[in-house]
Amino acid sequence: MKSLRIAVVGAGIAGLTCARRLRAAGHEVDVFDKGRAPSGRVATRRADGFAFDHGAQYCTVRDPLFGEQVEAWVRDGTAGEWKGRFGTLRAGAVEAARGSTVRYVGRPGMSALARALARDLRLHASTRVERIGRSPDGWRLHDDTGRELGRFDVTLVTAPAPQAATLLAPVPELARRAAGVPMQPCWAVLAGFGGDLEAPVDGAFVVDSPLSWVARNSSKPDRPTAESWVLHAGPEWSRAHLDLEGEAVTQRLLAALGEALGRPLPAPAYVAGHRWRYASPDPSLEERCLFDPDERVGAAGDWCGGPRVEGAFLSGAALARALLERT
Repeated sequence: MKSLRIAVVGAGIAGLTCARRLRAAGHEVDVFDKGRAPSGRVATRRADGFAFDHGAQYCTVRDPLFGEQVEAWVRDGTAGEWKGRFGTLRAGAVEAARGSTVRYVGRPGMSALARALARDLRLHASTRVERIGRSPDGWRLHDDTGRELGRFDVTLVTAPAPQAATLLAPVPELARRAAGVPMQPCWAVLAGFGGDLEAPVDGAFVVDSPLSWVARNSSKPDRPTAESWVLHAGPEWSRAHLDLEGEAVTQRLLAALGEALGRPLPAPAYVAGHRWRYASPDPSLEERCLFDPDERVGAAGDWCGGPRVEGAFLSGAALARALLERT
């Protein structure tokens, strides 16, 4: 196969995995992302001496292919095991987690996973791809100012399903498939405290609460020791309060954390809210990726074939494989 010029839209786990594999196969790959740095939902924020993984909390391994990648991350120090205390919280009562699930996290933050995959790739950060269009010599991409970003033989979109559907408009069947994937929102609260909350868990699913998950981020390896917590609201609560102001969200979810722990909380030294409008698919497509070999357009993400970090990785790998095998 001759070398192709390929555009990958999205620098999360799916897009970066796909881009690395295509570059390793000898193709010329450009990755575009609206963010200032690669991450997608493996995101980390640092502020006032605190650190927060406010998107994906950790990753687990089920598939051997992803297991190989995680082993490589562990060997080079990009990831490590989160040996915390896990369980379920309900109105102050704690039930310890059963089983032997191994949870891996990026070091020193979840965003380290994306940075490692992005290493040596040609990444165009702070660049929002607004549309893709056919041309006699392939595909041309334009940003949100109308500026042309280049000509490409192949365009691969790894944005969340609703955004992917918009970009895939020139290929109606792929756009239709992406548009049919419902995405759940998630409100996240990032809270730093001046002292130890003395919570009985480091990570817990929460029952009968606006919250679905809470984590003491400072219990993860290589994080600052300052007491930092990430709170994720459940999809139903997040959807019902999607347009609520951030301050109101933080107040309500901090109160919910106090109720889950069974005690009032001290005032946080730092607090912020973050709205993930497209946090997770419900349900995802059965296919690992979408690809049209005639149009030379495809799509991938955790909305294809299964959610979580592992799902995004496997989808990106599947899209690269589909292109290499069918183009």
